[in-house]
Amino acid sequence: MESNEIVRAQILQVVKNQLRANKPPETKQTFERLKALGHTEHDATMFIGQCVAVEIFDILKNKKPFDEARYIRNLKKLPKEPFDE
Repeated sequence: MESNEIVRAQILQVVKNQLRANKPPETKQTFERLKALGHTEHDATMFIGQCVAVEIFDILKNKKPFDEARYIRNLKKLPKEPFDE
């Protein structure tokens, strides 16, 4: 398995864990909203994964803690990509 595939699998696992734990609840709300808009479960998970990836990148690049408020704002913008902030 290539490193990109490993990272993608880990990010998707984060999304699945958030959905299962309903924490933050906005993840599940976003998942359901995206499905209601006609997106598949896979696509909805991938969209949410983009938001997770943005946060991971910021944590690593800027050595900042997880910004839950920004994460939730980005979730609410989906399906628009969360890269414009």
